[in-house]
Amino acid sequence: MDGLSVPVSTSKALRAPVRRSTVGMWWGVALLLVGASMAVLVGRDGAAGWQITRVAVTAGLTWAAVLAVTRGRVLVRGAVGLGVGILGTAVGAGIAVPHAAAVGWAVATVAGAVCLAAGLALLVGGAVTTARAVPRWWGRVLAIPAVILTVYAGVYALALAVAVTNVPVTAVGQADPAGAGLAFRDVSLTTPDGVQLSGWYIPGSSGAAIALVHGSGSTRSDVLPHAQVLARNGFGILLFDSRGHGRSVGRAMDFGWYGDQDVTAAVDFLASRPEVTGGRIGVVGISMGGEEAIGAMAADPRIRAVVAEGATNRTAADKAWLPTVYGVRGTLQQALDTVMYATADLLTDAAPPIPLRDAVARAAPRPVLLITAGAVPDEDAAARYIQAGSPDTVDILTVPGAPHAGGLVTDPALWQTRVTTFLKSNLR
Repeated sequence: MDGLSVPVSTSKALRAPVRRSTVGMWWGVALLLVGASMAVLVGRDGAAGWQITRVAVTAGLTWAAVLAVTRGRVLVRGAVGLGVGILGTAVGAGIAVPHAAAVGWAVATVAGAVCLAAGLALLVGGAVTTARAVPRWWGRVLAIPAVILTVYAGVYALALAVAVTNVPVTAVGQADPAGAGLAFRDVSLTTPDGVQLSGWYIPGSSGAAIALVHGSGSTRSDVLPHAQVLARNGFGILLFDSRGHGRSVGRAMDFGWYGDQDVTAAVDFLASRPEVTGGRIGVVGISMGGEEAIGAMAADPRIRAVVAEGATNRTAADKAWLPTVYGVRGTLQQALDTVMYATADLLTDAAPPIPLRDAVARAAPRPVLLITAGAVPDEDAAARYIQAGSPDTVDILTVPGAPHAGGLVTDPALWQTRVTTFLKSNLR
């Protein structure tokens, strides 16, 4: 029997490669799943050459990561797994969650879900492996919170940036102005950069007209109630789908960074209408649409007045009020948001717009009415920060108890009175 015995050290050495090979195989499978799903997602649009390039780069990086985790040291495996896990989790969450809610199980939804699941597996495995690979107990104690913070910051910033630059298709609702007894016609608008937008135009009787801009993830049909109120007061109304929304073409960007060009197309249309006299053109925007309206007003002197409901931020500079209100927590949040906005800038062709506070200052002396939700305290803080850019031209209306963008539903009489009075007095 002595001749057949195997020393303990030799036995461990024999077992170690098998275990490492098994672990490496599972890590490799997870990496391949993230890479395959990412290849599907990055190859969905754009010119054929650019699609092929993106898929090829994704494949190359995936293979390099597989080699690193199957042949590299434990700490390398953990770091690569953690990094790819953060990427996969963030991209998967940013694609799968909004697409599942908007369009169900489409190709992008499935690819995003696979990316999310595999990314989570790599994230957990990478985090545990990295922490264990750090020498000495006190090093591991310090590594754990560092890993947690890295994961949170990375997933938060990247997931939001992916979500706002990869917006699922939104469908126009079945309702149209005719259902509310309003005569209208379908119109097509062309933005300065050549994108075709689809809309409805309701002629008015007062000589003044309003471009009505919906929020992110919605379409012109979602602002029909606002159009009814304004049309009853004699305003001509142009409701249109922002690019990438409803029946408009182009790629959506839900921070509203294309808003200046989309709103300019709406103003061009209204300025060409013979029933709109004396350049009496205003813009009413809801949520993202409100932010787009403010930005467009700074760039287009033809916009005489703006009503912006639920407008809070679309750049990192718009959140400069956070440290004042929330102290250290606000400072950390602003830092995270700065990374998120910078990441979004890398993922879209749209240029970051000027901050809302600067926009109202540039638009002065033309007036702006900001409507905030009484049930969302941060909206009031954001509005007051914007107002400080031009205190003499910016007014704030808070609708008690209203949720975000819910002023008209919560208090129809207050919304109608304040908005129509504001517009009539400034579009005379």
